[in-house]
Order: sequence, then structure tokens, then C-alpha cells
Amino acid sequence: MTYQHIPVMLNEVLEYLKPKSGQKYIDCTLGGAGYTLALAKIVGEKGQVIGIDLDELAIKNANEKIKEQKLQNIKLVNDNFKNLKTILLANFPADYKFDGIVLDLGLSSAQLDDEERGFSFKGERPLDMSFGSVNDKSTEEIINHYPLLELTRIFREYGEERFAYQIAKMIVAERKIKRIKSTSDLVTVIEKAVPFRFRSKIHPATRVFQALRMETNGELSSLAEVLPAAISALKPGGRIAIVSFHSGEDRIVKRYFKGETAIKILTKRPLVPSDSETAANPRARSAKFRAAEKI
Repeated sequence: MTYQHIPVMLNEVLEYLKPKSGQKYIDCTLGGAGYTLALAKIVGEKGQVIGIDLDELAIKNANEKIKEQKLQNIKLVNDNFKNLKTILLANFPADYKFDGIVLDLGLSSAQLDDEERGFSFKGERPLDMSFGSVNDKSTEEIINHYPLLELTRIFREYGEERFAYQIAKMIVAERKIKRIKSTSDLVTVIEKAVPFRFRSKIHPATRVFQALRMETNGELSSLAEVLPAAISALKPGGRIAIVSFHSGEDRIVKRYFKGETAIKILTKRPLVPSDSETAANPRARSAKFRAAEKI
């Protein structure tokens, strides 16, 4: 399948990172390679960009684009960005530092459209929300084995779901009858749990699927883990730019930036996409952008 993904707030990312010829950057969330390709073209042959992604589909797509555009200054790494410190030690000298780092914490359009996985609640798909082929947790196992209160916590904290307890209770009741195996199985259970009079324009499965994806991939813990490694990898004057899409993610970035003495915060308040960008790309509407500079 063709890997489709529009880089969110690309103009803001480039404005704050201020890339120049010969500089070195890390794109911790390669995705559709939008940031990586843009940075690679600016830093030129003497510069370098490292693109990291756990999704093999993203790596394959990026390789094809790199060949098409005949770029020689990009190195791709198929790994979880939380392992940034290990990735850099395996590929560079211990004292090697970078001019900038970018993270886009959103889900790509390609992942939503991938019928082999269950990121989208549309259609009949396997209950697999893992970013990579190897993962500590399985979405199907979470649904069929997590206890009631743990499911409730996940749906409430990660999905900010009003009917978290009712949905979790219905899942526990239904899985006693038969195992919940597909996205359509799960959607049917969720729709039973949420009274029709409380439905809105947002499908009742939306927040639950978001919560399950975040739990499956340990997204918040991975973000908390990568931030210290990212700051450590920057040169003095190097910058980090982060685009988040969930209040929990933005909270982690905000608190880390405030507590980290080695950086200067460049965005007192998070920036949000322009009206023109959200009109062209509705999935950008919940994005928040924060940036900082290493002292």
C-alpha cells in the first residue's frame, strides 16, 4: 500500500528548528518522512538526517522516496524512539551531538488505512494496534484479559471517555460469552454500552480505540523516556520541536520542559495549526506544538 501522511505544522517545525546547510538532525517519528525529507533538502550533502520509526511500513516507504529523490544524507533506523540513546550509541561516537530533533506523536493516515491492523474502527480488521511487528502487548490480549478497573482506567485516562466504566463492563461481560477478536466485534460492544441519546458527531468507539492504541504501544511512557535522551543528544544551541495530539502527551512535554534546567523554552504556550492547515488536513486540528533550545 502507498504510505500517505501529511506532516503536521511543518512550517512551524522548520521555523523553530532553523535548519542550515551542513547541520545534523534526528526525526524520531519518521512516519511519511515529511519532516525528514524537508530537513534533508535544507541541510544538503554535508548535513545528515536520522529517521527513526518502529513501523516497517514507514521505513519501506521512506526508502522508496529517498531513492526517487536521490538523497544521500538520510539514515533510517527501524526501532522505537524510546531507545534513542541506544540507537545513537550503536551508530555514532559517544560524544556525537545534533543540531535539532523533531517528534510528531500522531498516528499516520497510512496506519489508519492499513487493513491488516486495527487502528481504525471502520470495517472488519484484526485487533492489532501495534506500531511494530514486535510488541510487549497485544491489543487483543488487553481487550480479552485486562480486568474491569484497568480497562476503565485506560479508557478514562487515555481516551478521556465519559462512559469508560460502562464500556469496560460491557467488554468484560461480552468476552465471557466469546472472545473479542476484530475491530467490528469491539465496535458492536461499545455501541451496546453507550446509550444512543448520548451519541455525538464523534463515533462512540473513537476514544476507546485511541486509548487502546496508546496502551498497546506504551506511548506516554515512551515519550517520557525519550525526552532526557533527546536533550542529551543536542549540541548547545540545538533545538527540539514536538507536535503532540493528546492532552496527556502535551502535559508530559510541558512538565519536562519546565523542569529541565539544560533548556530554554521557546514556546511559552503551545502553538496550534492555522485555520488553513486544519481545513486542508482535519487530522491536524488537535495538534499542539512546543519547542525548546539547549543552553
